[in-house]
Amino acid sequence: MATSPASFLDQLFDRAGKFLQPPPWMVEELQRRLVLTLNHVLQQEPEAQARLKRQAGRLVEAHWRVFSVRLQATPAGLLDLGPITQIPDLTLTLTDESPWSLAQSALRGEKPAVRIAGDVQLAAEVQWLVDHVRWDLEEDLARVFGDAPAHALAGVGGRMAEALRGFVGRGGTASGPGPQGGPGTPGQAGG
Repeated sequence: MATSPASFLDQLFDRAGKFLQPPPWMVEELQRRLVLTLNHVLQQEPEAQARLKRQAGRLVEAHWRVFSVRLQATPAGLLDLGPITQIPDLTLTLTDESPWSLAQSALRGEKPAVRIAGDVQLAAEVQWLVDHVRWDLEEDLARVFGDAPAHALAGVGGRMAEALRGFVGRGGTASGPGPQGGPGTPGQAGG
C-alpha cells in the first residue's frame, strides 16, 4: 500500500519526535526567542498593548503535541514566559496533530482547530490579538536593508507563499513547465 507524502511526513515527524527530544535549555531558549518576536510585533500595535495591560498577570498555556509554552501578560502590555507553578487562566490546545495538515491550513489562510479551556474574557482578548495583530516584515527589513531591497525581498517572499498556496491547492502535486518553459500555473508570471 502506497503512502501519501503527507502521511509519510507525519510518520517521519512522529518518529523523529520520539528520539530527538531537545534539552530543556534549548526549549527555554526557543521560548524566549518566541517571546522576543511576539513582543517586537506587539510594540508596533498600541491597542494590542493596551488590551494586554488589562490582562497583566494572566497566564495562557498553549499546547501542540509534546510542545507547550506558557505566556504571561505583563503590566507593560507585553508578554513574558509564565511560571510553571501558576495555574493557567486559559489553556489552548491545537487539536490537529499533523504538521502537514496544519501547514496546508495556514497556507489556505485558515485558522487551526483549537480546544479552549478557561477564562472566556481572556480567550476573547487572545482572539482579538490573533485577528488584528500583524507583523509588518517588510518594514522591519527596510530598517536593516533599505526600502528598495526590503520591497524586493517581500515580493520574493510573497511569490513563494503564492507558489506554496498553489501547490497545496493542487493537493501537493507539482505541475510541469508551462509554455516557453515558465511556471505551469496559468496566469502566474515567472521570476
